[in-house]
Amino acid sequence: MAAITLNTVHHPRQPLTTQRSATSMMEKTEFQPLDPDIVSASIPAFFIGRNRAGFWVAREAYGRMGGIFLLKSSAVQFAHVQSTPAKCALIFPSEAFELDIENRGNPLVAQLARWTDRARRRLTQLAAR
Repeated sequence: MAAITLNTVHHPRQPLTTQRSATSMMEKTEFQPLDPDIVSASIPAFFIGRNRAGFWVAREAYGRMGGIFLLKSSAVQFAHVQSTPAKCALIFPSEAFELDIENRGNPLVAQLARWTDRARRRLTQLAAR
């Protein structure tokens, strides 16, 4: 297993890793291909980090699988199990990112994350009055 901390996961000429769409207030992370000089394409790689609600997210680098978890150790374990029998590379982005694919992690934590996001938006609306 290799663990790498990245300061950014976006292309230098693109804006910061989030974009807002008109139909959704969800943040969208722009995952770029990994540098082959750092991580070989033959090694499964997972981004492990927190979303804006503070829950742990594990996402395979090519977007084939991912999940939301309560604990960091659960996200790391998910990456290890999904890459078995091979080892995997773990990339820890410094910025928060949202899971942009189907959640194959803890469904209760995913629901709790949605409720937390709704409550945060509602509190922001109430504070603006």
